[in-house]
Amino acid sequence: MALGSDLIDMFANRKGTVGIVGLGYVGLPLALRFSDSGVRVVGFDIDAQKVTKLMAGESYIAHFPHESVKTALQQGFRATTNFAEVRDCDALILCVPTPLTAHREPDLSFIIQTVDALVPHLRSGHVVSLESTTYPGTTEEIVRPRIESTGLRVGHDVFLVYSPEREDPGNARFSTRSIPKIVGGSTPMCLKVGMAVYQTAIDQLVPMSSTRAAEMTKLLENIHRSVNIGLVNEMKIVADKMGVDIFEVIDAAATKPFGFTAFYPGPGLGGHCIPIDPFYLTWKAREYGVNTRFIELAGEVNSSMPEWIVEKLNDALNSQKKSINGSRILILGIAYKKNVDDMRESPAVAIMEILRTRGAEISYSDPHVPVFPKMREHRFELTSVDLNPKSLESFDAIVLTTNHDAFNYEEISRHARLIVDSRGVYRGGGQNIVKA
Repeated sequence: MALGSDLIDMFANRKGTVGIVGLGYVGLPLALRFSDSGVRVVGFDIDAQKVTKLMAGESYIAHFPHESVKTALQQGFRATTNFAEVRDCDALILCVPTPLTAHREPDLSFIIQTVDALVPHLRSGHVVSLESTTYPGTTEEIVRPRIESTGLRVGHDVFLVYSPEREDPGNARFSTRSIPKIVGGSTPMCLKVGMAVYQTAIDQLVPMSSTRAAEMTKLLENIHRSVNIGLVNEMKIVADKMGVDIFEVIDAAATKPFGFTAFYPGPGLGGHCIPIDPFYLTWKAREYGVNTRFIELAGEVNSSMPEWIVEKLNDALNSQKKSINGSRILILGIAYKKNVDDMRESPAVAIMEILRTRGAEISYSDPHVPVFPKMREHRFELTSVDLNPKSLESFDAIVLTTNHDAFNYEEISRHARLIVDSRGVYRGGGQNIVKA
């Protein structure tokens, strides 16, 4: 176990080199944080454009300014597409996507391809940590056998860890450093070494008994949010039928100092976690003969919200003797949450797809997304519309899907013919406001 002790001492003295594999919304913040803590960092990504931008001191994530990248470069950070350089690192942290297949089953291809790319370069003394959200058992069943196929023994020669990411893009209250970090090891020594690595950059660590427990913890966090959002989305539909303002009800319930946590409804779920991660557990649970009905029902409710929003729009247009077909519709905000540029799984895009199918002429406005990005499943050749009295008046309806702080909501309501509000921005209502 001397090798493990040596690694613990190395990172305690901040002499180890950390390699971050995957420089997206999880990997880049982590790389910047390790660099800021005085650790040498090498970032790996298969996207040459990302690497070029980073080496030029440019950030491609809106809430991380260019200066943060320039500072990291001055501190020794560098990015590369050359995976052979992992041999020069002591810890390798994998931050790659875990999407779903077309059949809503886990897609571990990014994890498998990344590990397979690392395997030829692994050596004795490496720490390997997986941060991608996945089902319990992935670290032991998928990652560990590939590492040990080299002849290296986990817990003796190489130290394997699962430490799920907990990033919340755009949240000013919590940063990579201040969010407590879950750490689970394949062996007790793996846990100790993994803790030593993360202690250099994170204020509080939460050790777990196993990688499976750590994997399950991450899923529980996201399922908790998915189920509660599903509940309030269903409550919203009931309240709407009864002529009750669900936002007023939630705000009132939140005054109870115990036993209630406020969750708010919206147009559906977005982001890289909440719409996807629950299905990782439902899929794995079937292996054990368990039917996760509660989780799947919440997923059904949340995924049905874009259709419900469109029907509210349809009813509102019908009341004005118009139809969706041929109407000019502006989608207000297309990022999945307020004040970020993150488009992953955005429900606004699902609404745009439905409206396009039904013959609407679609535009959007989002100060954080000036050009509609290239997405695997969605194609829109659009740029963000500048909001002014003339442009607002030109649309038959505006669907408020993301409540960015940058929007002038008073001006929008003053000049819009019709607003379908899915975020509860216009609590007081109005003649041209439809609550959805």
